[in-house]
Amino acid sequence: MTSKKISFSATIIQHEGMNAGYIEFPFSVEEIFGTRGMVKVKALFDGKAEYRGIMSNMGTGCHILILTQEVRGKLGKTFGDRVSVELEHDLEKREVIIPEEILVLLNKFPEAQAFFEKLSYTHRKEYINWITSAKREETRSKRIELFVEKLLEKKKPDQK
Repeated sequence: MTSKKISFSATIIQHEGMNAGYIEFPFSVEEIFGTRGMVKVKALFDGKAEYRGIMSNMGTGCHILILTQEVRGKLGKTFGDRVSVELEHDLEKREVIIPEEILVLLNKFPEAQAFFEKLSYTHRKEYINWITSAKREETRSKRIELFVEKLLEKKKPDQK
């Protein structure tokens, strides 16, 4: 099953004094996607920066799509700038590839594994990227240790 692409342009809006940005979806999500809830999407900004995420109504009266710092950096754009958007419903299964050593470790800690499996796709992806992005083996080992500790404490990747 494929979905049609929707093209529009939007202004990058700053979220309440934070270094966080988003754009507003200018169409009816209910008419296009058949829901008033969140919608998984794939987006291409300015024809060069790809993003997979969700559009949701955060009480702004319309659905919004986050523009991460990474995406804004790739675009060389900031708050108040216009961006062209090509968006489609993301119907692909979202799967995080977990390295074998982490799978083995999770099997040793069933409580940590159970919590990890309940996390959203994004949080699982953030944990795995955090571990696998370590340049030195000592850093990777320390992150794996912290990973298990945080899971046992039922913490998401961004929680201290």
